[in-house]
Amino acid sequence: MPATASLPVTTQHVVCLPYGLHAPAVARHITERWLRATAPSGHVEDAVLVVSELVSNAVRHTREACRLTLTVREGQLDIAVADHSEDLPDLRQQTTGDEHGGFGLAIVRQVGGPITVVPAIGGKTVHVVIELEP
Repeated sequence: MPATASLPVTTQHVVCLPYGLHAPAVARHITERWLRATAPSGHVEDAVLVVSELVSNAVRHTREACRLTLTVREGQLDIAVADHSEDLPDLRQQTTGDEHGGFGLAIVRQVGGPITVVPAIGGKTVHVVIELEP
C-alpha cells in the first residue's frame, strides 16, 4: 500500500469587529481564547499584542468595521486585519514612532514577523506571521 502524504492542517477563525474604541479589547480576548484552544504555544501573548496593535490602527485610521482573520498553518500563525482604508501604512524600518505615529508597528516588528500589506479596492489587509513552534 503506497504511503500517502498528509495535507498540512489549516485552522482559521474570522471575526468582523464593529467600529469602536472597544474593538481592540474584543480582538485581544477573541485571539487569546481561540489560540489557547486551537494552537497552545508560548507565543499567545505575542499574538495578542500584535492583534491589539493592528486592530488599534484600523480603528484609528478608519471609521468602519474591520475583519480579523487568524490562520494557523504548519506551525505559523498568520494574523490578518482588513479595513476599509486605502491609505497604506508607512513600513519604513522605524525603531520608534514620530509625531505621525509608528509606535505600534515598531512593537509589531519586535514580537512578530515581517509586516505585509495587501492593497485592495476600498481597503487593505495587513498581515503579520508569528512562528508558533520553535
